[in-house]
Amino acid sequence: MPSADYVTVDVFTTESFAGNPLAVVPDARGLTDRQMQQIATEFNYSEITFVLPPEDPANTARVRIFTPTTEIPFAGHPNVGTAFVLGQQAELFGKPIGERLRFEELAGLVEIDLLRDDYRVLGATIRAPRPLELGDRLAADLVARCASIEESDVLTRSQPPVIGSVGLPFALVELQTLEALGKARPNLAAFHEAATLHPRAGGDFSLFLYVRSLENPWHIRARMFAPLDNVPEDPATGSASGALAALLASSDPTKDGEIRMTIEQGVEMGRRSIIELEVAKRDGEVTDVRITGRCVAVMQGSIAL
Repeated sequence: MPSADYVTVDVFTTESFAGNPLAVVPDARGLTDRQMQQIATEFNYSEITFVLPPEDPANTARVRIFTPTTEIPFAGHPNVGTAFVLGQQAELFGKPIGERLRFEELAGLVEIDLLRDDYRVLGATIRAPRPLELGDRLAADLVARCASIEESDVLTRSQPPVIGSVGLPFALVELQTLEALGKARPNLAAFHEAATLHPRAGGDFSLFLYVRSLENPWHIRARMFAPLDNVPEDPATGSASGALAALLASSDPTKDGEIRMTIEQGVEMGRRSIIELEVAKRDGEVTDVRITGRCVAVMQGSIAL
C-alpha cells in the first residue's frame, strides 16, 4: 500500500506535550492537493507542512502549509518546526542541509537559520517574508463580542485594534488586563460577522489578543482564536507574533537598532509556548522581523494512502 512518512514536533517549547504541535511530511512528492488537504484534516492540528523539491535549485525546498480546512501562504510555527525536522537530516532531495534554509512559500521566500547546540538541532529562527502591512481598523465592540469580553476590556489608547500581517493577516487587539485575557472565549456568531466586515483570503477571521507586562512592556502574554478555520484556540502563533512585534516596534521611538521581545502564549490551554522576536529598525523604519523558537520531536510514522 502506498504511504507517506511523517514526523510530529512540539514547537516554541523545550518540553514534550507543550507548545504548538506540528506534523511534517518531509517528502511529499506524489501527493495531490486533495490528499494534502485530507491528511491535514485527518491530523486536525492547526497546521501541517508538506515538503517538495524547490522550483529554484538555489533554495532548499518548496513548503506548502495546510490547516484542517485550507492552504495558507505563511505561518510561523510550521516554518520553525519544518526547519527543525529537516535540519536533522544529512541531505534533502540530493543536496546537503546547510545552516541556512530557504523555503519557497505562497507568501514568498522564507529564510531560516538553524539553532544548534554543538551538532544537535534545537530549533530555528525565521525571517518574516513580507514587511508589515496594515489593514482595517476594528471596532472595539466587535472584537469584544468575538472574544466574549466587555468592550471596556479592549485597550484603544496606545494602539487601536487593527489587522496586521507579515505574511498572514490577524486582528491585533490589546487588552487591559490578564484577567480579561484569561476569560476570553470565541463567539462564533461574532466571528462570522467580523469575517464579513473584514475578510481575508478564504473569508475567515483570526483574532490575536495580547497584554503587555507593566514591568516589562516587551514581555507579552497572548491568545489566538480562529474558529472559522477550525482552530478554536492556537497555543503558539508565530506569524501573528511577528506582525505584532513589527507593529509595536514601528511605534517605538527607537530610530536605529534592534528591539527584542518575548511572547508567551498557550498558558490557558496548558500548552505554554515561548516565542522570541527581534525587530531591526533603521531610520525609524522596521527592516527585519525574526521569529525564534525551540522544538521537541514527539512522534513519527507513516500515512497509508
